[in-house]
Amino acid sequence: METKNKSLISSDLDSVVARDPATENKFYAAVFSSGFHAIVFYRFAHFLWQKNLKFLARFISSLARFLTGIEIHPAAVIGKGFFIDHGMGVVIGETSEIGDNVTLYQNVTLGGIKIFDRHGKNTSKRHPTIKNNVIIGSGAQILGPITIGENAKIGSNAVVIKDVEKNATVVGIAAHQVQKTASSNKVFCAYGVDKNFSDPTDGKIKALKSELDALKAQLAAFQKNAK
Repeated sequence: METKNKSLISSDLDSVVARDPATENKFYAAVFSSGFHAIVFYRFAHFLWQKNLKFLARFISSLARFLTGIEIHPAAVIGKGFFIDHGMGVVIGETSEIGDNVTLYQNVTLGGIKIFDRHGKNTSKRHPTIKNNVIIGSGAQILGPITIGENAKIGSNAVVIKDVEKNATVVGIAAHQVQKTASSNKVFCAYGVDKNFSDPTDGKIKALKSELDALKAQLAAFQKNAK
């Protein structure tokens, strides 16, 4: 277990250098990255949680929140290469599951929604499942026991309450899909959105505006002829 934790922490450190252009090397990442500090605290707290030392695990988690502004419940399951950029205000709930090489930005919430079965009992899974290589932009709210597919990108300030397909990009409130790639995109997109994407909603609004302008012109012509 100790070797595994060291391996995870090493991959987390590598992820900071790989995905943060402001971090020059591992030393800078280890000293200055609050996201990395929070993850180290989490790895230790999660280890204690698995050993049923839950009070101590919660204490470590609370200490990490005080020091970094990042709250990660020690029961959450997080894979390798996890990266939190800037970090302040990030909240990761108890039953969250996060895959490998996932990136979160500041003020992201992986929040819980109480789900009841047909007998009226709470289900144990309340928080999202985030698959591998997902990027979640700043301020995004991922709510409930939904699944975000591999290589998906969540735009800043999106509110996601439904499953997101793999390789898809979603934005908005409530989040809607604006792009989907045929396969994994190896280019890292900061904050989860490619600057070249086009939102289908914009096209629909432009079409409605053109139709409205045409109707106004027809109405003006009709009023003119009526005189």
